[in-house]
This record gives sequence, structure tokens and C-alpha cells, in this order.
Amino acid sequence: MPRRVLTKLSRWVAGRRAFVVLLVGVVLGIAGLSVFGTTMVYTSTEPFCATSCHEMANNSNMEYVGSVHDKNRTGVRATCVDCHVPHAPVPLYIAKMGALNDLWSHHVTGSVDTREKFEAQRGKMAQRVWTYMKGNDSRECRHCHNAANMDPEKQSVRAVAKHERAKREKQTCVDCHFGISHNVPLGGPGPQELEVDRSLIPRSAIF
Repeated sequence: MPRRVLTKLSRWVAGRRAFVVLLVGVVLGIAGLSVFGTTMVYTSTEPFCATSCHEMANNSNMEYVGSVHDKNRTGVRATCVDCHVPHAPVPLYIAKMGALNDLWSHHVTGSVDTREKFEAQRGKMAQRVWTYMKGNDSRECRHCHNAANMDPEKQSVRAVAKHERAKREKQTCVDCHFGISHNVPLGGPGPQELEVDRSLIPRSAIF
């Protein structure tokens, strides 16, 4: 029986059908990769993140517009994706899969589809982001703000002291720099009060 099956398979492979199947497979593979790549790029753009859904357009984006990350003396902007989308491949894919929860919230539960609901969930959402950023040592912040390239000579005395203290106490950027582009929730713990066991965070999530 196995020999007969192998004989039929070898004849089929030798025929034209094998070439057709291979060609179709290559075309579908290229199409699939193209769709995947396009989706990854488009969902990592400011228009998609900031204005494609009313939850963001009517809440987070309104707070972001005019903030120091949007308008400043140098004209260098940090958009949604710069702060909230990982730049390294593996963390990026993990984040994209986690974003399926946002689709569920948008299309099914509607948990933040009004201003009132958004405000009610603000503390929970902020703590989730702060915990994530503390867990990866403010990875997205450091993508632009490289401590090794900071010039203490151009920083205020207070800033230099704060950064030295942060190093000694093993703090991360978000422990002090939060609420920059979005309103800080009233009540509840701030980033410094959130405990995160960074030893449980995979190395790929940080680098």
C-alpha cells in the first residue's frame, strides 16, 4: 500500500499539476506576505492610531494635540506609534496580537465608546500602560531618548540630579515622565507605586 501511494505521488509530481500547484502556492504566499506587511505598516501609522476610531479621536488624540510631543521648539514630533508601538520585531508582533483586544472592545463590548466610559476606564488603562513600560524599562522612550547621548552640560542642575537618583534607585523613564501627552487619571497609584517584577519579562520584550 505505501509503495503504491508513493508511485502515484511520484507520477503526480512529475506531471504538470505539480507545477501549477507550486505556482499557485508561490503566488498565494507572496500575496499573503504582501497583505501581512501592508497591514503591519498601516496599523503603525499616526492616522490609523489617532483618528481611525472615535475612541481615540475623541479622547486620547484630543489630549495629544498641542502637547510637547506634538508641538515644540524643535519641530520633532513623537506620535502615537513612537510611544505605544514597539520598534523591535518580536515585541512588535506580540503587541499586534495583543491589539486584537482593542478590536474586541471596539466592535463587541464598547467598553470605552463614550467619553464617560473612557474616563471611567482611564485609571485602569493608564496603569496597564505604565506597568508595561516599567516592565520593559521604558523601551519605546529610549528609542528616541538615549541616556548615553545626553549632555549633562545642557541639562538643568535639577534634571542632572534627578537622573543620577534614577540610576541609583533603578528607576525607569516612566516613573517620573508620565502624563506628557495624556491626562493623568485622578486617584489611584502612579507609576512609582506600581510594582513590576522585571525578571519575568522576556529579554525579547525589552530589546
